[in-house]
Amino acid sequence: MTTLLLAAPTLRAVAVLAAAADSGCFEGTGRRVLLLTATAPVPEPLPPVSGMPGFEVLRSRFDDVRSWNETIAPLHPSDWAPRADDVPLWERHLRRAWGLADDGVGLVLESLHTGPGRALAGIFTDAPIDAYADGLDVYGPTRGKLPPLTGTRVRRLLHTGPLPGPRPQLLAEYGARPQAVPAPALTKVFAELAAEAPRPPSPEAPALLLGEGLAEAGLLSAGEERELHLRMVRGTVALGHTRLVFAPDPAAPVPWAHALTEEAARLGAELTVLDTGPLGTPVLPEVLFQHLRPALVVGCTAPGLLTAGPHHGLPVAVTGTGTLLERIGPYENGGRVAVTITDALLPDLADGAAVAAAPHDVGPEAGADLADLLAAVAFAMRPKVRPDLRPAAERFLSTRLDSRTRRYFKRRRLASLGLPGAVPGRLSVVRRNATVRRLARRARALRGGAGR
Repeated sequence: MTTLLLAAPTLRAVAVLAAAADSGCFEGTGRRVLLLTATAPVPEPLPPVSGMPGFEVLRSRFDDVRSWNETIAPLHPSDWAPRADDVPLWERHLRRAWGLADDGVGLVLESLHTGPGRALAGIFTDAPIDAYADGLDVYGPTRGKLPPLTGTRVRRLLHTGPLPGPRPQLLAEYGARPQAVPAPALTKVFAELAAEAPRPPSPEAPALLLGEGLAEAGLLSAGEERELHLRMVRGTVALGHTRLVFAPDPAAPVPWAHALTEEAARLGAELTVLDTGPLGTPVLPEVLFQHLRPALVVGCTAPGLLTAGPHHGLPVAVTGTGTLLERIGPYENGGRVAVTITDALLPDLADGAAVAAAPHDVGPEAGADLADLLAAVAFAMRPKVRPDLRPAAERFLSTRLDSRTRRYFKRRRLASLGLPGAVPGRLSVVRRNATVRRLARRARALRGGAGR
């Protein structure tokens, strides 16, 4: 008898697990226990996932639902992990509290680096692990090293697979087998959520602007994020849309939402800010796609941008990706992958002709080009984690680096890794000159000697 412990921090994560269950991803296991893990800095004021509209529809896929936060209270779930000496005590406690008895345990974790993932993997030391991801980070390298006894237990990486062509890079160094949750199963689950969620008050077929909490994530300053969303309003109105809806990220406060309304009014348009309620009840973009059938979806890095077209037949556009590519740091910041994907694939809001002509689906050629780009970016981000990607990076940078693709790489980063493109093409002959390289090595040695 095997009991699966499936950890989910958000309603979207529960939806992905429900779709995976409907698709037979967990066949051959016994009892399924859903662990709700709230990892916000101050989780208490936020509504529990179990109280959100649509949760009761999804919980039928699980045999039991437990709260990780309540189990370990008053310890904070974001940064707590048991001491090594306490692991046997915690395992006995959890087996008793969750009715596991002597069952074998399997873990299904969204992240192996967050507090709940680290703690569960550290307590159930013999449990095989399936990871899952519902965003674009799945196409980037693993953010850091895992404990050896954790990484070697990872068997699969379940993902929502919005892109044909690129192969997920996350956890590949541990041999994790990627497995996409079928799109029809995801669409069905989000349709169930839409049927339960209250319909937002908004005009028919508006342009939908997605808030993303970029300042909250530390990717932009508050002022830069405000300006980015003002540019969304201006660009959308410039394309002829006069009815706009702004959907804030419920996990990030938006004190400047009134500025968007005022800017839209100044331009002769009407903007409605969706009220997520006093406790920040989230409205998933996929639910809004079905309720509103927007005439255009605008964002920057939101995963919903990649599903709006193929799954719902909606036109999409991005803005601010160039700014974010410049600002995001350090280079290995995990957010780089999502902005690289949306910038490379989706039309810019400022280019009306491109927005009108953009296909809803990512074609095979675009998917192959993106796969090559992401392999080069992944190596530049985490060369020690994925040294096997160096040949692919060298091949891409030697043959495909131009005015468009250079935006995804920093010269200093390329130079530090000895990759092509670190110096302008007209100077590459100097870099390849053996005499110049010998003199440079001698100069570095002399400088080091002087320092000593």
